[in-house]
Amino acid sequence: MAVPASLRKRVARRAKNRCEYCGLSQIGQAATFHVDHVVPQVAGGESSMDNLALACIHCSLRKGARQNARDPQSGRTTRLFHPREDSWNHHFRWLAFRLNGITAIGRATVEALNLNSAEHQIIRTFERRLRRHPPPGHL
Repeated sequence: MAVPASLRKRVARRAKNRCEYCGLSQIGQAATFHVDHVVPQVAGGESSMDNLALACIHCSLRKGARQNARDPQSGRTTRLFHPREDSWNHHFRWLAFRLNGITAIGRATVEALNLNSAEHQIIRTFERRLRRHPPPGHL
């Protein structure tokens, strides 16, 4: 089911036009970001502000309908980062252009969404030149 345009605008405004997983700014990107159902519709997730997040194309496609992934440190399955319930700064830290997961949730999300892909690294380099990286409020 498509997310109504008015709801999409509210989600983007709340996210300050940034991917709520990797922090990438939608400004300057050729592709329009997706509105992600944090809890997928196939798992009963609703199209409500409490369950929607703005996601860049990369993060949206990598996440898909997943809610859980393996923590590469412990090997245990854990839930992915939930932008409505979790504090980004509690789970992630920047190390220049690399995003480090500092909790099981953070590590699993970085791994599952491949948040340090070569494409992410290149984009972050350019974003830094434009003073859009790191994202405001993200340590």
